[in-house]
Amino acid sequence: MTAETHKKPGLETLRAAISRLEGHSDRRRKMLPFGVREIDGRLPGGGLALGALHEVAGGGNDALHSAAAGQFCAGIAARTRGKVLWIVTRQDVFAPSLKQVGLSARRTIFVEASSDVDVLACFEEGLRHGGLGAVVAEVARLSMTASRRLQLAAETSGSLGIAIRRWRRQTDAADFGQPTASVTRWRVSVLPSAPLPVPGVGRPRWLLELIRARAGECADFEVEACDGKGRLSLPAALADGSDQEAAGQRRARA
Repeated sequence: MTAETHKKPGLETLRAAISRLEGHSDRRRKMLPFGVREIDGRLPGGGLALGALHEVAGGGNDALHSAAAGQFCAGIAARTRGKVLWIVTRQDVFAPSLKQVGLSARRTIFVEASSDVDVLACFEEGLRHGGLGAVVAEVARLSMTASRRLQLAAETSGSLGIAIRRWRRQTDAADFGQPTASVTRWRVSVLPSAPLPVPGVGRPRWLLELIRARAGECADFEVEACDGKGRLSLPAALADGSDQEAAGQRRARA
C-alpha cells in the first residue's frame, strides 16, 4: 500500500469537515429539473437542488420586474409536492398571477410578517417543518449567517427554500451582491413578447440570469415565461441553442 493511499482517507475526512463548516451537506440531494436542456445543463445535478436555499431578484425595483421574479418562483414551487408557504411583508401578492403559472391558492399558505427579522424566523421554521414542498419568502437583506441557518434548515428537511430579494429603495439592492450560503442566485428581467401573426399579446418573455451556481457556471437565457404547469420554455428561434449562445455573446459585449 502506497503512502498516497494512506493519505487519501485523511484528505477526504478533511474535505468533509470543511464542507460541514461551510454549511454544505454531504448527502446526495434530489433535483427539480426545469425541463429545459440548456438550463439544466448549466446546473450541477441537472436541476435545482431540493433541500437547499436559492435566491431570486427582479431585474429592476419596479412592479413589473418584481412580478416576473415572483412568477418565476411560483412556477418552481408549483412543480414541488405538498403545500407551499409564502411569507411576505407587503400585501401585494396577486394570487391569480400565481395560479397562472400553476400555483393554486389551495396549495399556498400566505403569512404576513412585519419585518425582515420576522420573515427570516418564519422562513427558518417553515424549512425545518419538513412537511412543505417549498418555502418562499420576500426578504430585503440576507446575511451570510442568516443564509447558513436557512440552508442548514433546508438540508435537514429536504424542503426547497426560495428567498425573493425585494427592496423598498433601489439603493438597498447592493446587498444582493454580497456573499450568502445559497446554492443558486437568479435575476429575472422582463423582455418584450414575441409579435403574433394576429392581434393580441404573446406569451411573456424573460431574461433569466444565473448569477451564481455552487460548483457550476454563470449563464443567461432568453425564455418564455412559466406556463400553467410552472414550466419554462425556449422561444422557437432559440430552441436550437445557437441563437441562444449568440444572444448571450451580444449581451456580454454590450
